[in-house]
Amino acid sequence: MREKLTSNYDDRQYMGAGDFELYYYQDTGQNKRTGLHSHPYYEFYFFIEGHAEAQVKKEHYMLSYGDILIVPPKTSHGIFVKDFDIPYRRFDLWVSTSMFNRLLGISHDYSYVIDEAVTENRHVIHTDRITFNSVLSKLFFIIEEEKGNRFGRNTQLQISVADLILTINRLASEQFSPHKVTKDALYQNICDYIEHNIDGNLSLDNIADHFFLSKYYISHVFKDNIGISIHQYIAKKRLQLCHDAIMGGEPISQVYNTYGFDDYSSFYRAFKKEYSMSPRKLVAQSKMDTSDAMHPEENES
Repeated sequence: MREKLTSNYDDRQYMGAGDFELYYYQDTGQNKRTGLHSHPYYEFYFFIEGHAEAQVKKEHYMLSYGDILIVPPKTSHGIFVKDFDIPYRRFDLWVSTSMFNRLLGISHDYSYVIDEAVTENRHVIHTDRITFNSVLSKLFFIIEEEKGNRFGRNTQLQISVADLILTINRLASEQFSPHKVTKDALYQNICDYIEHNIDGNLSLDNIADHFFLSKYYISHVFKDNIGISIHQYIAKKRLQLCHDAIMGGEPISQVYNTYGFDDYSSFYRAFKKEYSMSPRKLVAQSKMDTSDAMHPEENES
């Protein structure tokens, strides 16, 4: 499916009128290369597969899976493929100076990685497979959103690109200033994955496969951070979503299926244990509260 999201290689080195451009390239043969060049926008390059070397100014970097290359505007750089027999796969994100300046107006947290590139000549962030998998999910989401036509598309794209850039800055901070790290990266990535897949199959086996780790290790890391099992955490998240949906007027018969419960009886037991009332009692209480709010004079003595 994701092969449909790939872009045809374009050696153009100027942006259109938009705030950003994101490309998913997958080359299986030799293409024309740009060589050393510079451009007036920010570039974030995400290396997935191939045998390639990056040059930024006079620095050379042999690229490995999970490397993120940072190129500030007007900085000489280029990617040089060493072996065209190996598929060459990567994402390339261009961000306009106007969008970047708007982000800086919100917070200077967005500029950490650029400041490090300019002042300290640090242009590559190395990530592990688990972390990079989370970054790839964000990139695929942006491309899928860009190709769609859902309500709020442009707003969602702005939010998602800003989130991606902040994520890059966090990764840079964790690598360049490790003493500043205060949260467990794996735990945060698991929470993000659960959040984005709350209506899907969140078995421990599936989560472990997604992060390429054993389920026992993931269970240990999660419980150490939050104090409850990952199964309990997922159940609580789903029950909260069901509770809020019921309060919002959604039918009980639809809610429990929507948020990952296989059958009503297991949903009923979990809900009653969590909230000390049945789903139907919550509906009745919600209607009573609404009626009291609309007719407060009836409750006055």
